[in-house]
Amino acid sequence: MERGSSKHSPRVDDQMSSEVKGLVQGPGTGGARVDEFRQPEPSGEDQPEATTAPAGELRTGAPKGMSSADVEERSRLGRFIGMAALPGDRDTLIANAQENEAPADIVAALETLPEGTRYQTISEVWAALGHRNETTRW
Repeated sequence: MERGSSKHSPRVDDQMSSEVKGLVQGPGTGGARVDEFRQPEPSGEDQPEATTAPAGELRTGAPKGMSSADVEERSRLGRFIGMAALPGDRDTLIANAQENEAPADIVAALETLPEGTRYQTISEVWAALGHRNETTRW
């Protein structure tokens, strides 16, 4: 017993399949977007080319007082300091970062922290390293 479409013949099934192939498989198939109305209109002669980020940074939502690069670097620092290390002093933070296989630049930065100070959050550590945190919090 052959399984197939009971509504159409195999030839019609193949024809229907090829008609929607570009829509189903997307633009990477070469045959996609063959219809002119599917092509995006080009920019005008005096218009800039379309882009995903026409001006500024690609990351949106950086808090006031910080750039997106600052947010990324603070996040990178936080990835190598576990919650078990906070609150903690300089030596605790360094030991925890080394346990978490932190890169040498992060360990070196933590070694510049003053001794005897306990840090409650990554933001406090970040500020102690000489960086700026956000100026407003919600």
